[in-house]
Amino acid sequence: MADSVYKIIELVGTSTESWEKAAAVAVERAGQSLRELRIAEVVELDMVLDNGKVTAYRAKVKVSFKFESGD
Repeated sequence: MADSVYKIIELVGTSTESWEKAAAVAVERAGQSLRELRIAEVVELDMVLDNGKVTAYRAKVKVSFKFESGD
């Protein structure tokens, strides 16, 4: 395997259904503009509340992708 460098970014996905869906939304959206996604790590979960009721689930996700130089 050749030497490689990967960049890591943090994203927050949201869903009214579940944390799993929120994480998937973040990764799927990242995949629309980034190539060679490698790893996604859920680092934090939280909920949006309105009058004591859950209105949305949020997942903070670290996503890594292969870093390519402009050469």
